[in-house]
Amino acid sequence: MGRVGRAAVAARLPGLREGWRLDFVVVNGENASSGMGLTPDHAKALLAAGADCVTLGDHAFDQKDMLRFIETEPRILRPLNFAKEAPGKGARVYLDRRGRKVLVTQVLGQVFMKRPFDDPFSAVDAVLRAHPLGGLAQAVLVDMHCEATSEKMAMGHWCDGRASLVVGTHTHVPTADTMILGGGTGYQSDAGMCGDFNSVIGMDKAEPMRRFITGMAKDRFTPANDEATLCGVYIETDDRSGKATRIAPVRVGGKLAQAEL
Repeated sequence: MGRVGRAAVAARLPGLREGWRLDFVVVNGENASSGMGLTPDHAKALLAAGADCVTLGDHAFDQKDMLRFIETEPRILRPLNFAKEAPGKGARVYLDRRGRKVLVTQVLGQVFMKRPFDDPFSAVDAVLRAHPLGGLAQAVLVDMHCEATSEKMAMGHWCDGRASLVVGTHTHVPTADTMILGGGTGYQSDAGMCGDFNSVIGMDKAEPMRRFITGMAKDRFTPANDEATLCGVYIETDDRSGKATRIAPVRVGGKLAQAEL
């Protein structure tokens, strides 16, 4: 989320990759550029910091240069159920550091979103059927980008046993429901943001509070720029089945309590 979020990833991700021996890292970057979308330069910085894949979201193309850049950089994913003519891909198979095939896909939810998107459940189902877990993909990550926790949880159960991890993004607040579902899929409703939590979901508090209290806008939203907390989720998977064997929330630095794996 904004400049401080990018800085937190750049400063901490290389050490986390090395210290925790991470094989594959996915970063949601759709708010990394002033809170609205992702520029090519900022995408390159996240990849250089150690991200293997960067997902976007409903702000995927707020930065217009991304329309061209996503066609040349396969490590950037836009939502699977975005407009059919949108550039880029919503799902790809990558190789991790040990040569295992990792499928990453992202979908947008429908509940409380500003515009209607295609059914995320049928979109994900088609991708998972084409890449069975433990077969054509040794690990599968689904990024569920939406507002409603109920929709995120439904996606988790829909993918249970067919994905290694279903993790929610978009609402910026890390949830306390990290778990492994009955079929072996890791789940967390929201990974939280990498940004300043002395804020309103990453934005400087003054303008959001004014709008809530008075119903009137005075200024534009601007990202908060105090110390950032790096948030996310860590998962270990079985090499044969691809199912989750361990999952833990990640919170490093800043306003939130640090979690040790």
